[in-house]
Amino acid sequence: MFSHVFLGVNDFERALAFYTPLMEALGIETRFCDQSRPWAGWQSTPGPRPLLLIGKPHDGLAAQPGNGNGNMLAFLAESRATVDRAFDLALSQGGTSEGAPGLRPEYHEHYYGAYFRDPDGNKLCVVCHAPA
Repeated sequence: MFSHVFLGVNDFERALAFYTPLMEALGIETRFCDQSRPWAGWQSTPGPRPLLLIGKPHDGLAAQPGNGNGNMLAFLAESRATVDRAFDLALSQGGTSEGAPGLRPEYHEHYYGAYFRDPDGNKLCVVCHAPA
């Protein structure tokens, strides 16, 4: 369905330090990192798409996150333990909580997710849809 998702960031080095271990914890492979541009990308397995890209906005203006409910990117986790690890890792790398890991039965009985913002304010989710 998706070719790629681009998240604008203002401090590329800080964002790279946030996303690199998070993607690693989720088992998502680095595809490239070009610090001269600056931008970086990770790809799903099997690749080569979709891609997650982070970087400075092309128009040169400051990146601005969407409003609280307007934009959110959700990553699929293979287990609830992965959701827990990713959430803890995100907070340790400068992210802020938008909802601790737990069941969200209002979505479906096995929806186990965690919500947080990256250091630029982009809202993210890590979710596992499998039973415990």
